[in-house]
Amino acid sequence: MQKIILIGLAGLVGTLCRYWLSGLVARQYGETFPWGTLVVNVIGCFLAGSCFYLMEERFLVSPALRTVVLVGLLGGFTTFSSFGLQTFTLLRDGEFALAALNVTLSNLLGLLMLWAGYSLVKAL
Repeated sequence: MQKIILIGLAGLVGTLCRYWLSGLVARQYGETFPWGTLVVNVIGCFLAGSCFYLMEERFLVSPALRTVVLVGLLGGFTTFSSFGLQTFTLLRDGEFALAALNVTLSNLLGLLMLWAGYSLVKAL
């Protein structure tokens, strides 16, 4: 139960950081292009790669702490970092076809389902 609470609290912090940073960038550079989301996704991926290396390969960190940081904090900050980390792991492990499949399906199905949800609710 403690692990779940910590993941939730870390997710809250990540979500608030995403809201603050994307808003800051949007106010600075405008909202014609989603610069705030792009910045959050890029920073989230950088942090995910850094934390993954440090906690998985450099230092002995408990699986619970890794989960709190990678799933809670960074997952709240941006789920794109989880997508990037999982795709990177597939590439690192030589699973090139699965990595390409993950990128393709995530993007195509994500956009398709966004359109489907939008269209369905619009039609109601």
